[in-house]
This record gives sequence, C-alpha cells and structure tokens, in this order.
Amino acid sequence: MANQNFSMPDQVARHSKAKAENIQRVLNIDSVYDPSFLKDTRVLITGASRGLGLELAKECAAHGAKVIATTRAKSEALAQVPGVTEVTGIDVTSDESCKRLPTLVGDQPIDILINNAGYFYRPLETIENLNFDEELKMIDICAVGPLRVTAALFNAGLLKAGARVAMITSQGGSIAWRTVQNPSGHDFGHHMSKAAANMMGVLLNQELRGRGVMVTNLHPGFNRTDMTEKYKEAWDVEGAVEPSVGAKRVMHEISRMTPETAGGFVNCEDGLSIPW
Repeated sequence: MANQNFSMPDQVARHSKAKAENIQRVLNIDSVYDPSFLKDTRVLITGASRGLGLELAKECAAHGAKVIATTRAKSEALAQVPGVTEVTGIDVTSDESCKRLPTLVGDQPIDILINNAGYFYRPLETIENLNFDEELKMIDICAVGPLRVTAALFNAGLLKAGARVAMITSQGGSIAWRTVQNPSGHDFGHHMSKAAANMMGVLLNQELRGRGVMVTNLHPGFNRTDMTEKYKEAWDVEGAVEPSVGAKRVMHEISRMTPETAGGFVNCEDGLSIPW
C-alpha cells in the first residue's frame, strides 16, 4: 500500500486520481490558498523575467508584498507589474554578481526568498549523446546558484529569524522516483542538478534552523512554460497548469512553512512529500 504522506511518482496516475476523486487541493488551488500572509512582506524572487518566476512576482505584488525581482537582463513583462522592483544584471553563476546583490536590495530584511532561477537543456541526453558542459551549467545554475544567493543575503544580515527560503527544485531530483519516471534513464544533467539542489537545501536548513531561518525544497508542479515545452505532448494527460496557477501552489506551500516542516521536499501540486 502506498504511503499516504507521499505523492505518487506516476504523474499520469496522479492526475487521474485527482480528477476521479475530485481533489480540490490539486484541481482548484484557490479552494485552499489564502494569500493574505503576503501583505507588507518583502519577497525576493530570482529568475523572475518570465514563466513561473514572473507569475510569482505578479502573485506576491497583487497581494501587498514588496517584491524584489532579479533578472539577468531587463524584462519588459516584469516592468508592467505594479509593485515590483526589478534588479537587473544578477547572474546566479557569478560569485561577484551574487555578492553585489545585497547592496542593491536595501537594508530591510527579506521575509521570503524564492530561489527560482533555473535552466533546462532541451536536447535528450543519452549515453551516446552527452553534453558535459551543459550538465555542469545546469548544476551551477540550479544547485550552486541558489546557495550563492542565499549565502550572500544571509551573510549581509538580510535573512533573519522567521525568514522563509523556498528552493524551487523538481521532482526530477528524487532518486527514489527515477525507476518510475525515467525507466530508460536519459537526461543526466537535469536530474543530477535537481538532486544536488535538494541536498543543498537540506544542508542549508540544517545549518540555518538554529538561527530561525526556514529552508524547504519545493517541486512547483508541472507548469506550461518555455522550460517544459520539451514535454508539451504530456501537458494535458499529466495535468500541467498555467504558471499563474503554479505560482499560487508555490505560495500556498510557502505559507505553510514552519520550523517543524522546513527541510522537506514537497510537491506543490498536492502538498504531499516526495521521497528523496
């Protein structure tokens, strides 16, 4: 019998079950999500120029948060969002760029940090078709990058007791789920980068929990973005949602973070845990 505390690895079966049982937490996030906790908070979001990051910025700003959104280059879409301060030129693979970030965001503490910046190599990787440079790039952006950002802000005194740090990782980082989701292997760089990101998030929570800072790994769910277009033929059958819905799912899980639950690996689609 499946552990009821854990999400299901088979995404088609997971979505079918949610529909068959009319699970509103999955099908209608507005039925459980209360954004009122965002009012007057300071939220910093990395990788906010498009997709999920852009929608996270919109969602937080719409409910009274003071949003700082980092991008590598100026985003016209982000510029249209009221209540968002865009900080350009932030590259999470650059030590100097991340060390400069605290000087650009003001001296008030950050209440919520969402490490969302990511990268996904589109071509299918097999043993005959490996790209080691791309693999290292994914690990640098997805695993080391969030550590650079979080360390820079914490060491500058901008993450204090009560701060919540959300690591946007992926179910692709679950080693336990690979036999179901990748029965033939493939796509080494993506999965290695997400597994490394999960490890980083756990270690960071262990180190910072004594100082009152909460860190949790979040799988944002399957969202219809440029990054997942590689799998667009599965969007419908696997329940992919618009990133605006995905943003609400993420913020709902952030609202539920406590010192007791921090350090976990949560599927934002259903709120259940994902095994490591």
